[in-house]
Amino acid sequence: MALLKGKGAMTGVNLIAKIYKNGVTKDGKSQYADIQVDARDPRGPEQTNLHLKSDQVQGEDGKVRNNNGAPYSIGQMEEIVKAAGPNTEPILNKDGNEVGTIYGFKGNVMPATRGTGLVVNTKSVEASEFKVDDKTLGNQFASMRAAREARAAAKESQAQAPAPEAKQEQAAEVGEPAVG
Repeated sequence: MALLKGKGAMTGVNLIAKIYKNGVTKDGKSQYADIQVDARDPRGPEQTNLHLKSDQVQGEDGKVRNNNGAPYSIGQMEEIVKAAGPNTEPILNKDGNEVGTIYGFKGNVMPATRGTGLVVNTKSVEASEFKVDDKTLGNQFASMRAAREARAAAKESQAQAPAPEAKQEQAAEVGEPAVG
């Protein structure tokens, strides 16, 4: 899940929404959307997980998967679609059939009142600073992978550096004159 900390970190965030056609609830009142911080937003590059919501769930087959979808009312979805305007890109399955749409927009986010993660305040949405295209999702994954690799490299270099106390002890041992 994206971590947005500090004053103003949750306002005016460039976002993308992955909305699948089959994500409408049975009663037709809600639509599930996977909303992510756009990797090109200044808050995006260091994020190892750009999703506003990310829960691990166990499927009927026993496999653990990530659930990144959060329910939004049809009215809220209409606000997101309106804010994105023409800034959309179709989501295609491996056969080339359209199964959903990516929307690029900007908005304020807040902690979810029910469940986990962050949600978009749809009263604050507007056009994104970035254009979505057929490379947007690939760039999202590449950004998260790069952030994870950078974090792992930082941990690795931290583990290899001697602790500050060890450095001081070595300096003290070397600096003492031999008494004899």
